[in-house]
Amino acid sequence: MIRSMPVLQVADVARSEAFYCDTLGFRSHGAWGDGPDFVIVQHGRVTIALDRSRDGSPAPTNQYWAAYVYVEDADALCEAWRGKGVEIVRELEDAPYGLRDFDIRDPDGHIIAFGHDIEPADTGPGLMPWDGPAA
Repeated sequence: MIRSMPVLQVADVARSEAFYCDTLGFRSHGAWGDGPDFVIVQHGRVTIALDRSRDGSPAPTNQYWAAYVYVEDADALCEAWRGKGVEIVRELEDAPYGLRDFDIRDPDGHIIAFGHDIEPADTGPGLMPWDGPAA
């Protein structure tokens, strides 16, 4: 495996695409469907898919994080987005799990964390030595 892409259910793909691209600085791969129904946004090597709720139900939210994105400088990113009016739901902090991070809320209520390693290493929170799949 080489990467992953969280898929977030949203009420309005165009609105969510605008938030991720215009406010957070992602780039769109383009939308699919008449609604539109689906879009992939990308920032560097991080991709997130935004999938329209097709049964009219509100977009579900996770118990807490819908996604965690590792970044180079959480402090700079937090301040830049605060200046753009992004809702910061957990302020920037040094967390007990070894990351400096903060949380935002997107237009559908999904909470996404952004953080960097306090002490960068080859392993750490969310990354362990890899010897191949479990037997």
